[in-house]
Amino acid sequence: MVNGTIRAQAAATRKVDVAIIGAGPAGLTAGYLLTKRGFSVAIIEKDHTYVGGISRTVEHEGYRFDIGGHRFFSKSQQVVDLWNEILPDDFIQRPRMSRIYYEGKFYSYPLRAFEALWNLGLVRSTLCMASFAKAKAFPNKKVKSFEDWTVNQFGQKLYSIFFKTYTEKVWGMPCDEMSADWAAQRIKGLSLWGAVTDGLKRSLGLNKRPNDGMQTKTLLETFRYPRLGPGMMWDAARDKIVATGKGEVLMGHSFKQLAADGQGGWRLSASGPDGDVVIEAGHAISSAPMRELAARLHPLPQTTLEASRLKYRDFLTVALKIRSEELFPDNWIYIHDSKVKVGRIQNFRSWSPEMVPDESVACVGLEYFCFEGDDLWDSSDDDLVALATKEMAILGLVSPDKVIGGVVVRQEKAYPVYDDEYAANVAAMRSELEARHPTLHMVGRNGMHRYNNQDHAMMTAMLTVENIAAGARVYDTWCVNEDAEYHEAGNEGAEQSIPARVALSEDQAAALASVRDVPERIAPAKAA
Repeated sequence: MVNGTIRAQAAATRKVDVAIIGAGPAGLTAGYLLTKRGFSVAIIEKDHTYVGGISRTVEHEGYRFDIGGHRFFSKSQQVVDLWNEILPDDFIQRPRMSRIYYEGKFYSYPLRAFEALWNLGLVRSTLCMASFAKAKAFPNKKVKSFEDWTVNQFGQKLYSIFFKTYTEKVWGMPCDEMSADWAAQRIKGLSLWGAVTDGLKRSLGLNKRPNDGMQTKTLLETFRYPRLGPGMMWDAARDKIVATGKGEVLMGHSFKQLAADGQGGWRLSASGPDGDVVIEAGHAISSAPMRELAARLHPLPQTTLEASRLKYRDFLTVALKIRSEELFPDNWIYIHDSKVKVGRIQNFRSWSPEMVPDESVACVGLEYFCFEGDDLWDSSDDDLVALATKEMAILGLVSPDKVIGGVVVRQEKAYPVYDDEYAANVAAMRSELEARHPTLHMVGRNGMHRYNNQDHAMMTAMLTVENIAAGARVYDTWCVNEDAEYHEAGNEGAEQSIPARVALSEDQAAALASVRDVPERIAPAKAA
């Protein structure tokens, strides 16, 4: 092991039960659970140093920063139990605070109606309420875009203030070209009326648990977090996989091709620091972007053209070290201001004090949303640090002379784009691959082109493991997060059961039966 990574030996062919593409939350969850059950696995990861994908923790000169901010909160008790099993002793409880910055003022997030209306002033507040009333009285009945959905929910005025600028900054496209699916999935259940009633309950102390007089702790108020960042979780998962003797994690290995072997199994090839490696397996699990998987499958899917139309939004973080004990108490701040390019600012000490080793220095991460290859992405690190320093001053958050250093981290394909044709393209590829390749499993955010949270990505892997162990697709991985409630509310572990089993069609059952005729390709390998 070198710097926490597992290096591949030279290019011999490996034979395992399951080959896994990507060592993010989904890939490592699958690898961990499979090796516990006695299956042998090999995982390829293109990063040379870090596992965890977008949930990794980057370290620079003793400072640690999370790529995007990842609270460890889940309504699924199975996910909570798995976190506790993998990382039993290193969670800390953290207060949750985030706000919106708009025209020099801060607004709580989720929005608190009375605070928002007070900050906006009498005239603008009146216009917001009139706009909201109009939207409820005369809603758009043909909801197709993010703009349609959000205006129906909040009214045109509140949409233009609190949703339009930030959303277009994140996605790099007009809100009327974005699918309403994104709004329905990410802010489902949040309403202006709900914000008003929640504000009243908080003011009157009515949001308490019965009999104990204590306020209920939900995602709105507190969350758990690994003391050194989410990378602790995924480093531990990787190490446990390797320690079983049933799994290996090949760092610095880029996905080249996944070829069907004609017997229901797979031949995965990847390029690494010591040359190419080949992995033969009965099952393949892919958390690679669907577009990338389609282009590297052999034989090529008939839906490769549809998959090629899937789009992704890229992302970079500029971490600044600032001579200051503390700047603001928030975990992060959403920047709804068109004068700057930054979309969100993380405060790493508010995530965990251990992320920042010097008590006299604050460390913040300015997040910029971009497309790989555009001017922002291709800017030099020095120019990006200068831009971030300048924008902190424009926002009035810090004086440039307080900045004592900075570093840039780029993250490609951070967000699957929900444009107006994404759903049809995903459905076409999913339908073909499930029918033709029952031993190929797509998991995770990019693997399913679905804006899942970390716990949802893990659940898709957990259900996939159940299907592999059963030798049949008895659980529908695509139902995860399908009917999710608003993701800023709820109680941890409230959902005790995993999603329901699915009924198989005659064609699916026949295809899976043919795979089971080759038991040595799907049964756990015997211990050496």
